[in-house]
Amino acid sequence: MNSIYHQKLWLRFYHPETPAELEVPLISLPEAFDMAVSHWKKRTALIFHGRKISYLELKDQVDRLACALTDLGIKKGDTVAILMLNSPQYFIAYYGAMKTGAKLTLVSPMYVSSEIRHQLTDSEAQHLICQNIFYDAVEKSGVSLKNIILTDIGDYLPRLKRAMGKSVVGAVYQKMALPSPQIFQREGIYNLKEVIEKHPPNPPSISWNPMEDVATLQYTGGTTSLPKAAILTHYNYIANEAQFFAFGAHLVVEGEYTAVAYMPFYHAAGQLNITSGIIRGATMVVTATTDLEDLLNAVEDYKADIFVGAPTIYEFLKDYEKTNIVNWKRMKYVLSGADALLQDTALGFERRTGVKICQGYGMSEAVAVTHFNPIHRIKAGSFGVPVPSVKSAILFPEKDEYMEVGQIGEIAVQSPSVMKGYWKAEEANQKKFCRIGDDVWMRTGDLGRMDEEGYFYFYDRLRDMIKYKGHAVFATEVEDVIKDHPGVKEVGVVGVKDQVAGELVKAVVVLKGDARGKISEEDIQRYCKGRLADFKIPKIVAFRGEIPKTDVGKISRRELREETA
Repeated sequence: MNSIYHQKLWLRFYHPETPAELEVPLISLPEAFDMAVSHWKKRTALIFHGRKISYLELKDQVDRLACALTDLGIKKGDTVAILMLNSPQYFIAYYGAMKTGAKLTLVSPMYVSSEIRHQLTDSEAQHLICQNIFYDAVEKSGVSLKNIILTDIGDYLPRLKRAMGKSVVGAVYQKMALPSPQIFQREGIYNLKEVIEKHPPNPPSISWNPMEDVATLQYTGGTTSLPKAAILTHYNYIANEAQFFAFGAHLVVEGEYTAVAYMPFYHAAGQLNITSGIIRGATMVVTATTDLEDLLNAVEDYKADIFVGAPTIYEFLKDYEKTNIVNWKRMKYVLSGADALLQDTALGFERRTGVKICQGYGMSEAVAVTHFNPIHRIKAGSFGVPVPSVKSAILFPEKDEYMEVGQIGEIAVQSPSVMKGYWKAEEANQKKFCRIGDDVWMRTGDLGRMDEEGYFYFYDRLRDMIKYKGHAVFATEVEDVIKDHPGVKEVGVVGVKDQVAGELVKAVVVLKGDARGKISEEDIQRYCKGRLADFKIPKIVAFRGEIPKTDVGKISRRELREETA
C-alpha cells in the first residue's frame, strides 16, 4: 500500500552529495574502532582538559582492559554496566567491555540508588565500571555484583591538574564522598588504572554476528513512565553512525575535524561522540564540566567544527554574556537534539551568535538520529527530514493507517537502526510495531505532522496530549505561549483528571527572580487569552521554585503528574 510518505518528498532537499540510501557494512563496533585506529594511529583522538590521547594510545588502553575483563570471567553475552561522567575512561570502558563480546548498559550519573537498582537488576548486569564518586549510590542500591571496577576522574587529567580532581566536574559532584582506599581490599573490587597496567594489550578473539549480537541495552529517558531498555545490535549502531555522518559528510572530512563531546555519553545522542566521532577519525574534546565559561573556552581554544547540545544548553547560551567568546560562524554546524527546540530559544541564540541551530530528532529505540534539518535549508520549527535509509510517516494513533499531509498524528519510522525490540517487554513490543501492507513501522509515541515538502514537526508525546471535553490540547503548544511571557523563566504543562471535563490543563510555572510575587494565576491566564483557544488556556496555574527534569534537561511530566495525583 503506497502513500504520500513512500514518495519521499524530502529527498529533493538533500545536499547533492548526500545519498538517498546507504549500504551498511556488516561489522561490529570494536571492528570499526580497530579500523579507525589503523587509519589515524598518531592523530589525537581525545583531549580532556588539556590531556591529549592519540588513537594508538586509546587502542592500547582499550585492548588492555579487554584482556583484564576477560581474565575476570566476562564473556560474550554478559552485561557490563558503565556509570561515569564524560571522560577518557568512558571510551576505554565502552570499547574495552565490547571487545569481550559483552553487551553494555549505560547508567545515568544523575540516578539515585533506587534507579540504579532498577537498571542493574533489569539488565541482568553482573559487572560494573564506575567512577569512584558514584560508588556510594551503587552500594546503597543493594545490588549484588561479581565485579566492580572503580576509576577516578583525575586519572586522565594532565599531571598539573590531577590535584584539582573533582573540581573539573562541578560543584554537584565535588560534594560526593569518595570511598576509602581500603575498598580495593574487598573481593571483586578493582582499580581501573591498575588492571589496565597489569594486563597486556591482547583482547580476546570474538566471532561477531553484527545483525544479531547485542551492543547495548539502551534505557529510554523515562519522561512519561519507568525506563525500558531498547535492544540495540552492532548493526543498528553502525547503520546509525553511517546515516549521521552521510547527512553532513559534505561539511567535514574524515580524520580532519574536531567536535566537542559535551552531551552525556550514557544518552543516545551523546554516544555518537564515542561511535561516529571515533569511527570517522575526529578529535573529540571531552568535557564533563557544568561551567559555561569552561565549556565555551574549550570550544574556542580547540577550534571545534561541530557542537551538539540539548535545547537546555542553548537556552542558557542565548542569554549568557560570554557566549560570543566563541566564533560560532566559523563552525561547520551547531546541532540540537534530545528534546524539542523552542522557537524562542532558537531565535534568541541566532540573535546573539548569528548562527541558526540545526534541529534534529531521534530516539533511543533507533540508536540516536532519524531526522535532521539540511544545513543549507533549515526550516524554523521543524526537526527536519529523514536521514539516508530512513522512511517516516504520520499514522493514526488508534489504528494502523496513514494520515494525510499536514494532519497531526503519531510519527513512525523505518530504519536499519531500529531496535530489535524492548528487553523483557513483549506487550510493549506488540504496541510499538505495526504493519501496513508490506511495511513494518515503529511507532515513536510522539505526535507530529509532515508538511507538503516532507519536513516533519514535533507537537507532543502522545501520552502527554491532554483531552479537555473531547478537545486535544498539546502540552508543548501551551508551554510555548506561556514561555514567551516576559516574567516566566520556565513552564511545564500536564493534564489533571477531572470528572466533568476528563482532564484540566495545568501549568506549573517558574517565574524569573524579579517577577516573583508580582504575577498571579489570573495574569498567566489573561496572557494566554487571544494567544490560545479558550479550551487550551490552563484552568490551573501553580508556581514553583523549579520544575523536575530528566538528566538531559527534559521536563519530567511523569513527575509533574505524580505531584498532582
